[in-house]
Amino acid sequence: MIKRIVIILVVATAHVLGAQQKTIPLPTDLEPGYPRMYISQSEKEGLQKTIKKEAWASDVLKGIHNKIDAYVKRHETDPEWMPSRLMMYWKTKATNVYVNGIYYSHADGEAPVPTVRFTGSRDYTTNHAMPSLEDIMPYMDDDRGLYLRNKTKPGKPLEWVEQSKTGGIIHRHNQKLMGYARDAAFLSWLENDEKFAKFAFDIFDTYMLGMYYRNAPKDLLNGHIQTLVGMECFQVIHESTLISASEVYDFLHQYIEKNHPEKIEIYDATIKKWNDQIIKNGVPQNNWNLHQAKIILKAAMVLQDNNNYEDKKGREYYINYILNETSARQWSLTKFMDYGYDYNNGVWAECPGYSFGVTKDLTHFINDFDNTFNHNLLPYMPVMEKAVKVLPQYVFPNGQTIAFGDSNYTDLKTEAISDMIRTAQKNGDKDLEKEFTEMYLLFAKHNEVKKASKPKSDISSFFASKPVVLNPKFKTGNVSDYMTQTFYAPNVSWHVQRNGTGKHGMMVSLNASLGNHMHANGINMELYGKGFVQGADPGKGAGYLQPIYLEYYSQFPAHNTVMVDGVSSYTEMLSYHAFDLMGEYPKSEQKAGYFGDISYSNVYFLEPETRSDQTRLVSIVKTGEETGYYIDVFRSKKQREGDKFHDYYYHNLGQTMQVMNAKGDNLKLEPTDEMGFAGGHLYALDYMWDKKSAKVNEDYQAQWQIDMPEGEDDVFMNLWMKGYEGREVFSIKSPPNKAFKGNHGLPYDVSNQPYLTFTARQHGAAWEAPFVSVFEPFTASKGKSIKAISSFNDEHGNTEFVGLNISHKSGREDLVFSSANHKKNKYKSIETDATYTLVANETNGDWVVFVGNGKAVKAKDYSIFAQKTGNVVLKFTEGKLWLHNEIPVKIKFNNKTVNFEAGDLRYIQIQ
Repeated sequence: MIKRIVIILVVATAHVLGAQQKTIPLPTDLEPGYPRMYISQSEKEGLQKTIKKEAWASDVLKGIHNKIDAYVKRHETDPEWMPSRLMMYWKTKATNVYVNGIYYSHADGEAPVPTVRFTGSRDYTTNHAMPSLEDIMPYMDDDRGLYLRNKTKPGKPLEWVEQSKTGGIIHRHNQKLMGYARDAAFLSWLENDEKFAKFAFDIFDTYMLGMYYRNAPKDLLNGHIQTLVGMECFQVIHESTLISASEVYDFLHQYIEKNHPEKIEIYDATIKKWNDQIIKNGVPQNNWNLHQAKIILKAAMVLQDNNNYEDKKGREYYINYILNETSARQWSLTKFMDYGYDYNNGVWAECPGYSFGVTKDLTHFINDFDNTFNHNLLPYMPVMEKAVKVLPQYVFPNGQTIAFGDSNYTDLKTEAISDMIRTAQKNGDKDLEKEFTEMYLLFAKHNEVKKASKPKSDISSFFASKPVVLNPKFKTGNVSDYMTQTFYAPNVSWHVQRNGTGKHGMMVSLNASLGNHMHANGINMELYGKGFVQGADPGKGAGYLQPIYLEYYSQFPAHNTVMVDGVSSYTEMLSYHAFDLMGEYPKSEQKAGYFGDISYSNVYFLEPETRSDQTRLVSIVKTGEETGYYIDVFRSKKQREGDKFHDYYYHNLGQTMQVMNAKGDNLKLEPTDEMGFAGGHLYALDYMWDKKSAKVNEDYQAQWQIDMPEGEDDVFMNLWMKGYEGREVFSIKSPPNKAFKGNHGLPYDVSNQPYLTFTARQHGAAWEAPFVSVFEPFTASKGKSIKAISSFNDEHGNTEFVGLNISHKSGREDLVFSSANHKKNKYKSIETDATYTLVANETNGDWVVFVGNGKAVKAKDYSIFAQKTGNVVLKFTEGKLWLHNEIPVKIKFNNKTVNFEAGDLRYIQIQ
């Protein structure tokens, strides 16, 4: 939309989270006529030309006609048929609605017209479904409830069901019908066809008059739900009928002015009342705030100017409110963004799935606002560039995104990137357009999207969601510009390590529980191997109010973590339990100057239920182009002693799992009822079944197989674990992994098959007897690259030490040292004072000494000393010595000592 805009700069400041924020300026010279939300009357001819010229636009128009033409034709002879299928209080004409917590209770009062029926429950889980329009009982309003289909019975018969048991069926159905009205209103304006206007008006008028006389719901429990309810359903963020109604009003306004001008005051009052309810209720500190703002903005667009209303609450009032005003449950855009975004890296403070959604919705909000008001908000939201550019950090080597918390494994969506391109193009910002076109081409290609997807048969496809047109001058970007070997987001307590891309890439993600839509999962791990996220998070499993979500999917045993005494738990959803990052290599977001074959992270977590100290050291060790392994050392102990047991849970994809000794012989597992709710443990344990166990003091292993179709390479994950006195191992079947959606590439129905789970229980504390694991993903054709693993002790007797000797079929030998304290440890000729040390020896004489969070090490005839702890890599290859030291060090060799200031990986000499 091309308009002349004068920007009013309102000089005002507000203290937002300690930072001074300027008010976002508002546009003036607003479009006086209708339509105005997406297009003006003067631009109608241009749209008509586009539809004639562009095949995609013609297809969108045909699709809209296909959806509603039959209904409109019927309306000409039977004008009551469609409106009578709205869910209303047709007979009772109730004005007051009462809810009992998350469930509908009853309604009373009487209006002069039928009123809008409130939905059944906040919990959308229901055994029933709305029948087809043809089978819906017209003017349905009966004491018996709703006449719906029962999905659980053969033939899905129609039956009466109590309203409180119908989930969100009612408001979703009304939204559907208002969507038909919106499409018809658009066609009536575009094609000057009054039969579409009459169809749209009869639905719109019936609904809006019914809402005009309705009051906001009252919670009989006077509980939290009272702060969430909207006018049509239990959550103001789902009041999207208001968006569709506003779109109807916009395109139908000329028809209403001509034929029903007396009703404009009522419609405006209804929209304002509805907007006020959305402002009054909701949740300001997460994605809700934005969803509320999106609805409020759409409704505001169709209102008249402030001075046309006695209360001065017109479109400028509501637009300014969502941009600049803050109330208890609706924050200004700036406060909302300051609260949720980490301005250093662009990460939003919710689980990945919701973080992606917020960033996408914000870029779309910017786009939408700009299209309507010719006013670019991006300069006032500078974090958005980082927020979009950080999205690839969530991506596994196979292109699927990380899925901790209430998330799913999906391809990285490119809508936010394309929105940035649109904003750049509209405002003539070539640098921004180039930057995000390069990014779009990279990840559109990565997701095998050769061209823009076919637009939906929706009016939005003509406007904000129309296909993005790319400048052919701009080329595909580089993956290294968007993904780094390590990445840490403290505002969601998440750390990732990666090495390589594609099938043979490696990646491990650790997260705790900080932010919204998080699970009670301690130090949780997601693990990638050979094309699949094998050690995958389970997803949310069910609706947020369902017992299996609350008692299993959001709890410790559903995750790859350690639970203490069978009781570890804390508040899921909005959670405040972060881990501390004690060490990492390389530094988060470092792009060059480091040794790329080894990375690590070391985190500390206070498990609050039992007041237990927990640490987890995880490392990727890349040994070849197609080979590598993961090290996982998990320590756990109660601060006040009295440890009963600590359980290490690991779930992996696959149709089969074996539990074996170190030699590869199957362990004799016996059925057990030991791991269950009985005894005062979590309910989650009773959702798991077919539990078998064996006590074992020696080293052992578990192995999962993803059995691929004939002709394809089977994929495996091998887990080796060090044995200790007091160790017991379990094989378990867990509820299915529900995080994989769409074309996930797995050869079996993962969402309906048991999630095969291995658990190691340490009776007593698991600090001096930690869970020490080596994971190796491999394929059937190549087999394992690791030949054997054994352990060794510190020769000085440090009980908080573990050592591993990992020998490879190639002849390579790795010695691994892990210590929970900074005591000097010794094994043969190697001495080290570090949290993590790895000495790798190749058959050709090349070697690496890797020191993580250390002060001293002696290995390969070199001695390294530092005044403070830090990371150091000394590498000998092809006769040359290379050093990367993040701290100043002294290196001694052949009685020669040389000082080295901190520096990136470089060639050095010691003579």
